[in-house]
Formats: sequence, C-alpha cells, structure tokens
Amino acid sequence: MTPLITPRRLAAWCLFVGLLAGLAAALGVFARGDGTFETVTSVRGEAYRMATDGVYANSALQLVAEGVGWDVFTLLVAVPTLLLAVPFVARGSLLATLIATGVLGYLLYLHLEYAVTWAFGPMFILFISALAASLVGLVGAGALLARAGLSDRFDRRFPRRAWAGLSLGVSLLLIVIWSGRIAGALATATPALHGESTMTVQALDLGLVVPISVVIAVAAVRRHPVGLAAALAFAVMFVLMSAAIASMMVSSWVVTGVPAMEPIVGFTLASVAALTLLSRMLASANNSGSREPTEQARIAEPHPSTP
Repeated sequence: MTPLITPRRLAAWCLFVGLLAGLAAALGVFARGDGTFETVTSVRGEAYRMATDGVYANSALQLVAEGVGWDVFTLLVAVPTLLLAVPFVARGSLLATLIATGVLGYLLYLHLEYAVTWAFGPMFILFISALAASLVGLVGAGALLARAGLSDRFDRRFPRRAWAGLSLGVSLLLIVIWSGRIAGALATATPALHGESTMTVQALDLGLVVPISVVIAVAAVRRHPVGLAAALAFAVMFVLMSAAIASMMVSSWVVTGVPAMEPIVGFTLASVAALTLLSRMLASANNSGSREPTEQARIAEPHPSTP
C-alpha cells in the first residue's frame, strides 16, 4: 500500500501553500490602501492612529506599517524559497524537505499572528486557510521524515553547540525584553497596545517560540537525530523571521518616520549568524555515517506493493 504522504504529494502541497501565502502577501502589499488614517481612542483610553482603508483597515497604522514590510519580505524571499524547494522535495531530497519544513514553520507563525492580530476583515479567511495549510504541510513533512529515518544523517561537523548558544541566547533575550514590556504594561492604567486587547506577539513568542527553541536546542546538543533535523529546519525559520523583523522595522521607519536602527541592525546580525550556522548544518549532511551521499540525501519514493 502506498503511504498517504510521499515526496511528490508533499511537494504538491508545498506548492499550494506557497501560492496561497504568496496571494496573501501580495494583497497585503498591493491592496494595503493609500495610508489614510484617523486618530481614535480604545476602550482602555489609548489614543492611536487607525488605518481607514485597504485590506488592513481598522488596524493600528503602526501595525500596518510593520505588516507591509513583513508582507514584502514574505513575497520576495520566503515564498520563492519554498517554491524553489518544491522540485527537490518531489525528488526526495532530505535537505530540501527540511528547508521546506522551516519555511512552513515560518508561514504558520506568520499567519497565526496575522489571524489573531489584524482587525477582522476580508483577509481573515485567507489567513486561516494559509495557517491551516501550513500546519498540514508541517505534519506531512514530519511524517515523511519519520518514515525515512533520521539516524546518521549528519556528521560531527554539525554546529550543535553553536546553534544551541544562539537559540538559547535569543530565547533569553525575548524573555527579558517581553517580561519588561509586560511588567510595564501591567503597571499603567493605559498600556500601549496599539488598539489591541492583549499582547499577541508576546503571547506567541513566550508561549510557543521560546519553549520550542529550548527543546530543539537541548535535543541538538544531545545529538538526538530528531533534534539535529529539527535544528536545521528551525534555523531556516530563524533566518527568515530575523530578516523579516528587520524588514518590518525598515518599513515602519519609512511610514512613521520614527528611527529603528538598533532592532534593524540587531535582527540583521542575528539572521546572518543563523544563516552561517545553517550553511554549516547543510554541509554536515554530506557523507554521514555509513550511508552513501546519494542515499543519505534522499527520501525514497515508496513503490506500491503487489498483492
């Protein structure tokens, strides 16, 4: 019996997810409106500028300014990366499958945040669809990788300690920064929420990103095969997210006129550092263990069994 998930089927699904995410990002860039806004006051008494037209209407202008930068990056970098991986995923490439897994993780986080952050509007269904499709793709990739086996896929050149240091360091930084932001908001009657009812980004980062980062870092340091594979996929997501945040800050700077040089430089450097480690991870996948390189780098396409 042919398994439900095969390299070709996963590749086809990645193509679908890429086109869906590309559509959402393109609408965010080209149907964002003309930038008109009005100053409103939230139920908490916070005055903020709210966009009044485009697909992101009724959201804070600050969020729209950052979101457009994120959409541009997704459209020009993340989606093409996934689409370029598709033919290699179809051929059963292990590394392409792990790279696609990382991009799917990036798209899942992106559309989860969009679905629960933007004011309800015409993009909501598209965000939910892209979120669900990304999740299904992640599950499918995980099932395919589990069936293929991950033992002896990487040699000792894998930068497990360096990756753990970077991942845990950024996790600690997020905990410190967001804890300070949360404490400051709780100490005032009118927290700066940009019209939102709660701190969505902080909830996602502290509730999802940090725990996942820690678990993967520990598993990678212990040389667990799943931990090494997950670290490579997460490194792809890390590179994309860091670069996307830098793009968001540049966009916000352009729209609002408020300088944001420190986060731009910081996240750019983080992305470069993660990209450097990712290149070492990819190099360590050659000639691993007793497998031949061609066998090690591929996930076999199953053949239907004869009755």
